[in-house]
Amino acid sequence: MATMTFPRQLLVTVDDNTNIANVTRAIRMLRGVTAIKPAKSAAQKPRLYDPETGEYLNDKTMKAIEDVRSGKDKGTTYESFEEFKKAMLAL
Repeated sequence: MATMTFPRQLLVTVDDNTNIANVTRAIRMLRGVTAIKPAKSAAQKPRLYDPETGEYLNDKTMKAIEDVRSGKDKGTTYESFEEFKKAMLAL
């Protein structure tokens, strides 16, 4: 039986003044590189990094954070830990 392999991805972040074409050429020369895609847009929104998982927060989490920061969502507050605990147990 053949073993299935899944491609892994690597996110590369460079300074604004770095020549992207040179970086792309250098990465293409590495063994095993199958595809290089530029970021969705030059104005891509910053992402928060979670060092525990080694991953960036997903779109849903980033939207929730942005909504609270902008004041669109006031968040939820609790008067006491017991009130918080009761609400969490009800989920």
